[in-house]
Amino acid sequence: MKIVLVGYMGSGKTTVGKELSKYLGFRFLDLDAYIEEKTGMKIPAIFKEKGELFFRKLEHQYLSEVLEKNSDIILSTGGGTPCYSGNMEVISRLTKNVFYLRVSIPELVKRLTKEKEYRPLIAHIEEADLPEFFGKHLFERSPFYSLAAHTIPSDGTPQDIALKIKSLLR
Repeated sequence: MKIVLVGYMGSGKTTVGKELSKYLGFRFLDLDAYIEEKTGMKIPAIFKEKGELFFRKLEHQYLSEVLEKNSDIILSTGGGTPCYSGNMEVISRLTKNVFYLRVSIPELVKRLTKEKEYRPLIAHIEEADLPEFFGKHLFERSPFYSLAAHTIPSDGTPQDIALKIKSLLR
C-alpha cells in the first residue's frame, strides 16, 4: 500500500505522515528530505542556486522513483509537488490513497509565520501580506489538490488527522 499526502506548505503533511506511520507501521518518507539526501543540497539552496525549474524536474524524477520502487510507504510531498510536471497524474496512477490536507488561511498564517525564513516561497513576504498570498496560492493550486481521492480538514491535531486517514484507507 502507498499513501500520499498532498497540501499546501504548513498543512502538516510531514507531522501527520509520521503519526500515521506509527499507527500503520509503514515507512514514512518526506519527498523534500529525499531530494536533499539525493542531491546533498537543501531545498532553499537548490531554489537559489539552480532555480525553481531545475528543482521541479528533480522533484518529478524522485517522486516517480519513490512511488515506483516502494510499497507500504507514506509519502509526504512538497506543497507545490501536485501542481507541476503531471505529478498528480503520476501519484493517482500509482495509488488511490491520496489525501489532501486542507488547512484554513488563518491557521496557515499561525503555523508559517514562525518559520518564514525556512520557506523559500514566503521568506520575502511581509507578515501582513501572508493571508492574501496564501489565499491566491491556494486558489491557484486547489484544482490540483482537489484531484486527491480524499480531502481532510486539517486544522486539528496530527493524531486526529492521522486516525481519520487510517479510517479511509482502501
